[in-house]
Amino acid sequence: MPLAINTNPAALYGILVLVNVVYLHEAFRICAFNVKSFGDSKSSDESVMSTLIRIVSRCDVCLLQEVRDTKRRAIPSLLDALNRFDRRHQYDYVASERLGRKQAYQEQYVFVYRTDSVSVRDRFQYPDTTPGDSDAFAREPFVVWLRAPSTVAKEFVLIPQHTSPSNATKEIDALYDVFVEIKRRWRIENVMLLGDFNADCGFVAKKNWKNVRLCADTSFLWLIGDAEDTTVKESTHCAYDRIVVHGESFKRAIVSDSARAFNFAKEFLLSEEQALLVSDHYPVEVELKTAGAAGATVPHLLLITVTLLISQLDVIPTVC
Repeated sequence: MPLAINTNPAALYGILVLVNVVYLHEAFRICAFNVKSFGDSKSSDESVMSTLIRIVSRCDVCLLQEVRDTKRRAIPSLLDALNRFDRRHQYDYVASERLGRKQAYQEQYVFVYRTDSVSVRDRFQYPDTTPGDSDAFAREPFVVWLRAPSTVAKEFVLIPQHTSPSNATKEIDALYDVFVEIKRRWRIENVMLLGDFNADCGFVAKKNWKNVRLCADTSFLWLIGDAEDTTVKESTHCAYDRIVVHGESFKRAIVSDSARAFNFAKEFLLSEEQALLVSDHYPVEVELKTAGAAGATVPHLLLITVTLLISQLDVIPTVC
């Protein structure tokens, strides 16, 4: 008697998720969070810091954006509180210089990471001096090359970007130039671009996506799609924050269905008003398979078959 297969897309996707949950339960989490003007004021607010610490402690590495730590006290305060809160891990950070076209308003990119699972192999402040298109970014990417031995990927590069809303399309497109430079400089394929791209709700017109090279080049996979809501306000539904990956082995290292916006308001039972004191954005996150989990006895044929069926049915949302 022939085996009957349920080809309903929802059912197939459910099987794929179940396989990953059962066999690939250990994971390494990468997060990106626009913390909305994080400086002395927020770092001195106990309630805000309590929520922020719970968010960041979920991540092996967390990109913080819109850090405005002019007195250089807010981030050390966060790290001190984080290390006291989560004694299972030790946390450290690496930060960019203050970036911005105007002296009166500048931000930093800050990567907070667990030292037991991550180490920084190299870093690079993109100079934004591409011939014919200098000063493409309001805040040039601060790129880090990370080692994560427990993951299947082992090593990868993170390219952060918080775009200027008025110039979002151009900046997202210019990230392609950053990728090309990093690939040339470090000879690496495993690259993740992440952050608040302002990639929705009028800042990037739908007709302009075809001109964005990160979309036109099919070697890039957009993990956070247009349907995701990365905003805290109930009155908005915008996929501003994105995660994009490059590199075939890196793509295979992604835990299926793990890319999402983390609704910390719902998770921590906060009102909208309370959540907005932390940020007007939700963090976006994705998980990588760990070497130990990947080494488990996985029904590979089932996993591959279901994945192929899903790809044929096109039920995984894409951006471009």
